[in-house]
Amino acid sequence: MCGSDDPNGRSMSAPVDHPLEPFVECEVTYTLLVGGQLLVVEHVPACVNLETGEEFFAPETVERLHEVVRQRSKPARVIETPVYDFAA
Repeated sequence: MCGSDDPNGRSMSAPVDHPLEPFVECEVTYTLLVGGQLLVVEHVPACVNLETGEEFFAPETVERLHEVVRQRSKPARVIETPVYDFAA
C-alpha cells in the first residue's frame, strides 16, 4: 500500500514487526470534513496495514492533528477539489 505507486501518496518507511499482521510505517495524507470544508493534512506519520490499508496513528499524532484543525493557521497551499454525488 505504501510506496511510490500508491495513489494516496503514501511514502514507505520501514516495516513494523507485528505477530499477526503486516504493517509498514508511512507518511499519509489525512483528510477531514469540518463544517462543509475539506481539510487536508499531508505528511502525517502512520502505521498502515499492508493487507487492508487501515491507518493507525500514535496518540501524539492524533493530538497534533486536532491542534492543526483547531488552529486553522495559514495552510502550506490551497487546492481546488471537485465534489461528485454518488447518488445522482
